Amino acid sequence: MKAIFIAYNQAYGEEIVELLDDHGQRGFTQWIDIQGRGGEQGEPHYGSHAWPTENYAILTFVPDDKAPLLMDALKKKDEKYPDLGLRAFEWTIDGMV
Repeated sequence: MKAIFIAYNQAYGEEIVELLDDHGQRGFTQWIDIQGRGGEQGEPHYGSHAWPTENYAILTFVPDDKAPLLMDALKKKDEKYPDLGLRAFEWTIDGMV
């Protein structure tokens, strides 16, 4: 099993959830209205007057065979809209209850 953490600009709205639906991924946890700043060249997302946008984040757990397809779809979405900001991180889950 793989865990995939996705942090993305609020402008994507429900698109990321729809992407999960398109890949048959039902379960996830979502955080909305979170603040952050990209490590490379992204603008801050602080929800303030100077930096009004914020981010959302999703954590989902997927079977090993679904992870590459989902990561590829996320990469394509990020490449299509590089100024919005989208990052996805994948790691192996050794156990769960």
